[in-house]
Amino acid sequence: MAGPVGVPLAKLESRRGWALSLCEAAGEAGGSFRASVQPSRSGQVSGPAEDPVRSAAEAARRARNKVRRYCAANRLNRLGTLTYRGSGCHDLDQLVGDVARFFRRLRAGLGGDPFAYVWVPEWHKTGHRLHVHFAVGQYIKRSLIEQAWGHGFVHIKLLGDLPVGSGALEESRKAAGYLSKYVGKAFADNRLPGRNRYDVAQGFQPLITPVWGASRSEAIREASARMGGRAPSHVWSSDQTDGWQGPPAVWVQWPG
Repeated sequence: MAGPVGVPLAKLESRRGWALSLCEAAGEAGGSFRASVQPSRSGQVSGPAEDPVRSAAEAARRARNKVRRYCAANRLNRLGTLTYRGSGCHDLDQLVGDVARFFRRLRAGLGGDPFAYVWVPEWHKTGHRLHVHFAVGQYIKRSLIEQAWGHGFVHIKLLGDLPVGSGALEESRKAAGYLSKYVGKAFADNRLPGRNRYDVAQGFQPLITPVWGASRSEAIREASARMGGRAPSHVWSSDQTDGWQGPPAVWVQWPG
């Protein structure tokens, strides 16, 4: 596989410059500056011992990014909540099984075709009860959702409160913002093991394209060219964050 200018990706990883990951379907790219590195004899890049706290924060950041891109790329613009009646659910394994059955029943009720979705568990703020936040990208009758769930109350809505003319991408970005926050809370909650902090429907992961530039502006120009030559609507730089730890970073978003 080759990089944006025909350079093998293995060589891109060791070049000095800005490496971005572009998700065209979600209309965004993000990455950081990379100094040239020399792999050790074992094939591992030499560096300082891993900081557990920073490693956990980085894992949470990567998860939030994945959920955000997945939502936006698949236009998941309807946000829902599943709760339990009575005393509620207090067992994570039970919740995982119930949610798996819920989406299987929902798929059957919609005709059997696979569809994209993402869900995140959350412990209720007042007590040890679990509920679920989820997002889908199509209209589904509330009665079908209630039938597929069968454990209690459901709520679902199309995200609104957006500027006139906003489309499915802007709506899904708003849903992604909510779910990303829930994912962040899940990573901060030690009652939620890593494998159960969020889940998505398989087969709908968006394509990620590597983009490289000798400078930040060059990398953004290359990514913008791949986005049809459109100018970004938003650019965030780590320069804007006081006390930023880590290599210089940038995140870019294009309009829908």
